[in-house]
Amino acid sequence: LASPSCHVPHAQRAAGGRVTWELWLRLDPLSSNAAHRMNRYRLAEVKKHYRHTAAWVAKSQRIPRLEHCVVDLDIYFRTNHRRDEDNYVYPLLKSLCDGIVDSGVVVDDAPAFMTKNMPRIHVAHDPRGLMCLRVSE
Repeated sequence: LASPSCHVPHAQRAAGGRVTWELWLRLDPLSSNAAHRMNRYRLAEVKKHYRHTAAWVAKSQRIPRLEHCVVDLDIYFRTNHRRDEDNYVYPLLKSLCDGIVDSGVVVDDAPAFMTKNMPRIHVAHDPRGLMCLRVSE
C-alpha cells in the first residue's frame, strides 16, 4: 500500500456558485479485476486503507456537513494501457465514498445523499498524486 500522503488545496468555487473540494491521493488504484484475484483478507485491508485515507483527507479539508454531494474521481496513469472506467467503481470509488461518509460530510452514500459519477481515466503524470477525488456541493 502506498503511504496516505496527499496534497490538500483550498476549496474552489465554480462559476455557478458550487463549492468543490479537491482531495489528491497518492494511492495505487485497484481495479475490480485485480481485486477478484486478491486474497479476501488482503482486499479487506486495502479497502480499509482507501476508506481511512479518504476520511482523513476529507477531515483535513474541513468539508462541512452537506445535505447532498457529488463525487468525481480522476485517476492518473503513467502508461497508455487500455483501461475500462467501470473496473474502478468497486472497490476503489466505493471505498473512497465510504470514507467521505466516515468523515461526516454526508450521512450516507445512498443516492439521496451522494451522487457518484463514473471515474475518469487520464494518461499523464500529475505531481500532486495518482488520484483526485472531487467533492462538490
